[in-house]
Amino acid sequence: MKIARIDEAFGRRDELLALILSSFAYMDDVIDPPSSAHRLTLASLAQKARDEIAFAAIESGRLTGCVFCKPEPGFLYIGKLAIAPASQGKGIGRRLLIVAEGIAREKGLPALRLETRIELTANHATFARWGFARTAENSHPGFTRATSIEMQKRLD
Repeated sequence: MKIARIDEAFGRRDELLALILSSFAYMDDVIDPPSSAHRLTLASLAQKARDEIAFAAIESGRLTGCVFCKPEPGFLYIGKLAIAPASQGKGIGRRLLIVAEGIAREKGLPALRLETRIELTANHATFARWGFARTAENSHPGFTRATSIEMQKRLD
């Protein structure tokens, strides 16, 4: 498997958008509010790649995963970690997070931070196995109940 930087020269944005949408599709009837992945367009994805640090996993010429990373004070925020449904469980997510950890260390950031929906308990368990700990519950605008949890991984 090859890990490639998603930058201005990355010419596979159609495939990248399809990867994200397919990997987040299982959430459609599970989470409320709907995933922000549905608001992505080719233009907004290109902008996201300019604004953040992103990587794609490529196996046998196919895009199998991606991760977007955004430096914040004290953290590297992990967003849109997406693995193709047929490629899940093969260590791709873990490999992408190792790359993100390297970026955090290069930038002197001591931890990774992510958010996952409250309903996605299997994701909570996976991130916990990968060293993340639950640190907060948050609500999307207009909701009075918790809609997501924040998890952090210290890189000490």
